[in-house]
Amino acid sequence: MKKDFKEINIGIYIHQRVKDRGMDLSRICNFMKCCEEEINKMYSQKSIDTQLLLRWSKLLEYDFFRIYTQHLILYSPPTKAKDLERKNQNKVVPQFRKNIYTKEIIDFVLELLKTRQKTKNEIITEYGIPKTTLHKWISKYDI
Repeated sequence: MKKDFKEINIGIYIHQRVKDRGMDLSRICNFMKCCEEEINKMYSQKSIDTQLLLRWSKLLEYDFFRIYTQHLILYSPPTKAKDLERKNQNKVVPQFRKNIYTKEIIDFVLELLKTRQKTKNEIITEYGIPKTTLHKWISKYDI
């Protein structure tokens, strides 16, 4: 399944992971504490409650939240580190670095280049990936 980080339909990803793992529906129902009908309904949902998503992540041993993180990395506007630091000095919510690129992100970006859907400059501009970082990926992964 090709991952599209722009339009997320989490139910499809969950269903695919269940198929990939060959997990028995009765085990899923037991763990999720619901019936087959509710499970099948979740497969068709575009979004899902975070507590349910956490349960799915544990059951299927897959971080479904990472899909949303990838979306944020690729599609949220960049913020200046100093502005962010100043705004969050008195915040209680934990802060995370945004510029950590996972293998999925790198594969996604390199696939855009390989299939000529986007140019290097478009990727640099649209996703805020530094030019040097993009060139390192290209040389490292022989694209």
